[in-house]
Amino acid sequence: MKVLYFDCFSGASGDMIVGALIDAGVPLDEIRTALGSLSIDREAIWTERVQRVGISATKFQVRGEDAGHHHHRHGGVATEVHAHRTLREIYALIDGSRLSSSGKERAKSLFARLAEVEGTIHGTPAEHVHLHEVGALDSIVDIVSAVHALEVIGADRISASPLNVGSGTIRSSHGSYPVPAPATARLLEGVPIYSGTQSVEMVTPTGALLIAAYATEFGPIPLMKIGRIGYGAGARNFEDTPNVLRVLIGASDASVSSHTVTVIEAEIDDMNPQIFGVVMEQLLAEGALDVFYTPIQMKKNRPGTLLSVIATPATRERLTATIFRETTTIGVRYRDMTRECLERETKTIVTPFGPIRFKVALRGGEVLNAAPEFDDCVRAATATGKSIKDIQAAATKAWLDTRRP
Repeated sequence: MKVLYFDCFSGASGDMIVGALIDAGVPLDEIRTALGSLSIDREAIWTERVQRVGISATKFQVRGEDAGHHHHRHGGVATEVHAHRTLREIYALIDGSRLSSSGKERAKSLFARLAEVEGTIHGTPAEHVHLHEVGALDSIVDIVSAVHALEVIGADRISASPLNVGSGTIRSSHGSYPVPAPATARLLEGVPIYSGTQSVEMVTPTGALLIAAYATEFGPIPLMKIGRIGYGAGARNFEDTPNVLRVLIGASDASVSSHTVTVIEAEIDDMNPQIFGVVMEQLLAEGALDVFYTPIQMKKNRPGTLLSVIATPATRERLTATIFRETTTIGVRYRDMTRECLERETKTIVTPFGPIRFKVALRGGEVLNAAPEFDDCVRAATATGKSIKDIQAAATKAWLDTRRP
């Protein structure tokens, strides 16, 4: 399984993403060809080798009809933005590219998402929105190039780190706004972000759009064997932090399902024990992957209970709110971890007491565990008058008989 990881410790922008993907091995000439009429001419798209605090990186460059009037190429100088286009005009440009059919649809869906966000912010229907910074030709080229480059790489799984959005204020065609800008913040809903030490915009709308659309999970680097590394440079050159986006591309063990989970914990020593069961049911109903309790000894030698919740990062905030609302705890802690799971499937086995479903766990096609579904065993025991342990034993024998040559 091919894995791609965006390391956004210095934020993200469209040109940084494209630069990193080129640096990781996507040929520039392929991108020039895919752009078609968007590139004006092949020499309007080029790369430069630059240094960012000791790291050699690829700077993706675009020269076009409205180059120089942009702001949102990462870390650029704040200028008045003149280029703007409607969604229909951008769709026409995408149709003039040489992206694959699926690539064109993906690029259009990205701009549709952007128009939806801008429309929500300004109270305008998406089809009437005039896209300013991201409607400039260089930003359109960034997005189309990224779509093609990611299609070339063909990663089975794409994940990203939390995004450093920077801090301070940004000036756009609409005025001066706090970082992250309104559109950027809306595009990053559900994505983990933080403010680094740099008092500049570190994530642009184009970067937010691409990372949020392609990354299916956010957290630490997943279990992988690195095959290629790419660095895409931003425009600024900070004194103490390399202004680059890093891409790691490699392989993970396809026999093991690895993904990021969030572990939420809370210590409780003053709650009616009858409530614990209700809290568990509510957390599971709201999307928790697992909930369990551990007896602990707390301050002043008081016995207490540790509530542990395993969840996806996207559900952490909702589950934390439930913990605060339904328990007596006054604080929770959480951490992101990588979880690996065996493949799982369900098989039905015919037994002397009727069909029993088995939960089967595999790794690389090899069966490692198999257990009869307890509820099925209970139903069979109730219907036949046999004990549950007899039903389980008979079901296990029937399973083993199916495995013998």
